[in-house]
Amino acid sequence: GMNMKKVAVIIAPGFEEGEALTIVDILRRGQIQCDTIGFEKEVQGGHEIVLRCDSVLNESLLDYDMVVLPGGYGGVEAMKENTQFLSLLQSMNKDHKYICAMCAAPAALEKANLLINKKFTAYQGYENKIKQGTFLQDKVVIDGNLVTSRGPATCYAFAYKLLDLL
Repeated sequence: GMNMKKVAVIIAPGFEEGEALTIVDILRRGQIQCDTIGFEKEVQGGHEIVLRCDSVLNESLLDYDMVVLPGGYGGVEAMKENTQFLSLLQSMNKDHKYICAMCAAPAALEKANLLINKKFTAYQGYENKIKQGTFLQDKVVIDGNLVTSRGPATCYAFAYKLLDLL
């Protein structure tokens, strides 16, 4: 209906394909509008799988109810370096939209200063790399509008939790 929630899954070069596509698959099966928003129209993942995205990153990201950042080391580095993307994340956070990240991607949230005084989780070892916020071992951590998860093994739990929240 008119109040259908919209989710944007961010696809940056070097993204973790398994995580990104599992999230899209589960949300779409749950009848949620879930769009892939690429840094370009066609983006190559960490395992050289090329994804043709629904659209290219722009201001319309602000129209979404939820943004999801999959992991993948290269993808996360690309997100951390994209100042337009980081400022869009900050705007979405101010509007209390859901900001969701898994695996290595909470490092991009830190770069946008979104983990200050927040509980979060991330891929093993990232508790030493991320200085903001409070790291927890849980599979999925929800703190207000912030949702984080650990890695490929927790991807289904993460995706189903996102479905619950919507």
